[in-house]
Amino acid sequence: MERSKKSQIEKYQAGPRKGSAPKVQAGHKVSGARALMESIKLHGGEVVFGLPGGVMLPAYDVLYDDGGISHILVGHEQGGCHMADGFARATGKVGVCFATSGPGATNLVTGLCNAHMDSVPVVAVTGQVRTTVLGKDAFQEADITGITMPVTKHNYLVSDPNSIPRIIAEAFYIARTGRPGPVLVDIPMDVALAQIEYHPVTEVKIRSYNPEVPLRLDNLDEAARLIAEAKRGVIYVGQGAIISGAWREVRELARKTQFPTTTTLLAKGTMDETDPLSLGMLGMHGTAYANFAIRDCDLLIAVGARFDDRVTGKVDAWAPGAKIIHIDIDPAEIGKIYIPDVALNGDCRAVLQALLPLVAERGPTEWNEQIERWKQEFPLWYPKGEDRVYPQAVCEELWNVTKGEAIVTTGVGQHQMWAAQFYRCKYPRTFITSGGLGTMGFGLPAAIGCAVGVPDRPVWCVDGDGSFIMTSEELMPAVQHRIPVKVAIINNFCLGMVRQWQSLFWDQRLSAIDLSYQPDFVKLAEAYGAVGMRVTRPEEIRPAIEKANEINDRPVVVDFHVVKDENVLPMIPAGQTIEQMMVEKPR
Repeated sequence: MERSKKSQIEKYQAGPRKGSAPKVQAGHKVSGARALMESIKLHGGEVVFGLPGGVMLPAYDVLYDDGGISHILVGHEQGGCHMADGFARATGKVGVCFATSGPGATNLVTGLCNAHMDSVPVVAVTGQVRTTVLGKDAFQEADITGITMPVTKHNYLVSDPNSIPRIIAEAFYIARTGRPGPVLVDIPMDVALAQIEYHPVTEVKIRSYNPEVPLRLDNLDEAARLIAEAKRGVIYVGQGAIISGAWREVRELARKTQFPTTTTLLAKGTMDETDPLSLGMLGMHGTAYANFAIRDCDLLIAVGARFDDRVTGKVDAWAPGAKIIHIDIDPAEIGKIYIPDVALNGDCRAVLQALLPLVAERGPTEWNEQIERWKQEFPLWYPKGEDRVYPQAVCEELWNVTKGEAIVTTGVGQHQMWAAQFYRCKYPRTFITSGGLGTMGFGLPAAIGCAVGVPDRPVWCVDGDGSFIMTSEELMPAVQHRIPVKVAIINNFCLGMVRQWQSLFWDQRLSAIDLSYQPDFVKLAEAYGAVGMRVTRPEEIRPAIEKANEINDRPVVVDFHVVKDENVLPMIPAGQTIEQMMVEKPR
């Protein structure tokens, strides 16, 4: 009998418990592991994605009879970190993952680096060998704090069990405040076993860390003046606007100024992409009209964006005639790539709330008419009417069926760009993908984290065959916990983006991209207990998506066999300018 999605989520969030742990009061004698779990709950931890091992057994023993926090047993620690990452991006809360020492901890590194590059609040707790053998090459010992120092916002090696409540409080605070990021807490086994007098820590003050940035009001007046004088303004939005919850303010700024608005890959949904003022995504595989608008604008308002290389290409030829207003909470980002004419260092939402009253309303101008002409002349396009499955058609039909209401995650590669182009997001936190690090395999575990965090919204993972292979083991926890994620594999039987680059820039010398010996994904899904489907004809695309949407008691994998030699266009070659943009016009 099929259950509703809500009841399934409640079922695995509640989880089977063997007993009932007594409520811990301040002053009670508890183990370090119990103090850890109580502190995680106190600071908003709802679910842990993890995989146990010897030195993590104290924490897992506490989980045995603690009904206050849920646990998802993952197939691989990297997948667990990506699940915590997806949970955090979809909910705005801190994601939590556990791993044991040695290889368990080192398996988190890619996930932590991914979260660090994309400013995602994750707290990772790792077990460590006993303090008495630290530094002596004990079994499964690894210097995980040293290893992860470059890829975390902060990390801790806990030596005093009494410090656990304070450290966990600080870890959550550091992870979610200012520019968010991952924090790792490494706890030796004897520290986790030690008995302490538990005193919860609710207030955090760190002398060396002050994420509150005072706003300079004189810069606001100058920004308002530049906006009033601009004839061809563009609003360029990065993920910082989503992190700060500034999407309403971004839309209000666009409405008042009538400036066309473009977003980075990670900021999709900040601006409703069905709005006439939306330019979609900009950059290497952005829309042609977004890139033309950047080229010809006289004012660029950057909101929570860092001018990364996939956006700018050749730095000194990007937005050549524009004055720049840069709004960002991280002072290190302001002036790193471009020195702005006006710097507004602070939380994006707070800055925009202060700026909006100073901005006068205006109507559409000749600039808006030019944008519309570009949209008509250079639309996103792919061949239609052929008896072949085009990857763009899959992404577009997914949007048509879900009406833009789903959360979409992706792996990394061509499928990621097609999804970004053809799945138009209406809301923030609904397009979850790996940006800065470009981590293949991110899509499926991130989708699971999203589904756990936001159980009332359908979750689709648009993945590539190469990307899906990397973390397909995470179908196991999805089946176990009846998490109804749907996976659309854009299967071109090769490493598609590598093939595209080799075809365009390496004289078609196709090297090490063949994935024709991949598993049968339908049988693989069924082997895990999921539903598997295959699509090989265009008329099968919509029925398969609709059928997948009806299944809400297990994951679904739909293997779309698509045109193998299709390229992602538009494309600005790496390090080049908009003048070198490859565009395919409708024919």
